[in-house]
Amino acid sequence: MQRYGMTIPFDGVPLHEQRDWIVELADLGYTDVWSSEANGADAFTPLALAAAWAPSLRLGTAIVPAFTRGPALLAQSVGTLAQAAPGRLALGVGTSSDVIVERWNGIPFEKPYQRTRDVVRFLRTALTGEKVTADYETFSVRGFRLGVRPPEPVPILVAALREGMLRLAGREGDGAIINWLSAEDVATVAPIVKEAAGGEEREIVARIFVAPTDDAEAVRGMGRYAIAAYLNVPVYAAFHEWLGRGDRLAEMWRLWKEGDRKGALAAIPDSVVDELIVWGPPEACREHLQRYVEAGVTTPVIALMPFGIDARQAMRDLAPR
Repeated sequence: MQRYGMTIPFDGVPLHEQRDWIVELADLGYTDVWSSEANGADAFTPLALAAAWAPSLRLGTAIVPAFTRGPALLAQSVGTLAQAAPGRLALGVGTSSDVIVERWNGIPFEKPYQRTRDVVRFLRTALTGEKVTADYETFSVRGFRLGVRPPEPVPILVAALREGMLRLAGREGDGAIINWLSAEDVATVAPIVKEAAGGEEREIVARIFVAPTDDAEAVRGMGRYAIAAYLNVPVYAAFHEWLGRGDRLAEMWRLWKEGDRKGALAAIPDSVVDELIVWGPPEACREHLQRYVEAGVTTPVIALMPFGIDARQAMRDLAPR
């Protein structure tokens, strides 16, 4: 079955008013809903509501930071939702960023690769209900036993950009979660996961930013803000350098470092916006999304861009055919 997901909760709609939206997603043929966690809703509450409102939907986190909950608390959160929605939860975990971890949560953002790896290893054991006493490189756990054991195994996916995390996703995870890349970039990224898995298939979840509108001026204008906000974060800058966009983004990075935000935005080429944001009439957007699938994405997850579109209509227009 081809999976087809939507990012929830929807922006600008109070969470308690989204029941009809979630039910309609299932009726429209969406198979998954995926949450994220930054400065809005936490990752688990919207999924818990969706679990009750639309029992056919699979639930996923893209992503939960590896730092911002202690290991035991993270296991409790996963185990609780997995019991509420047996067999329907996929956990996406990743490093997050120094802004979210350190500046907003006051937690040192140290050894992010190792922390993510250790959390994956801990959860593998803890979610079985086995008692955990172990020293990991970035934390230790003494005598923890999860009291809400998932009735079915919970797939653990790793948020990944470059080779180190992609290999971790294939080697120790059940797949990878990728974002801010073009359909063509998937052909660079996905094979690394499969190779690290010894040739076995792994799930590749892609959060894909979509604006079903033919207003090129709006998409490129507002899209530049979104791209600048991410691609000036060092890990994303390194990612796009690795993908081969260094020459086209060099001027933006230079001006941003000099404090010229307006100049940096103007320096982002239209071609970069068009590669990283899916836009145009709904049928063209669906065709563009299909290119991600053909390149190796197993679970495309739409993240609607708030570019003056009607989100409810957009989810209808973009529904799988």
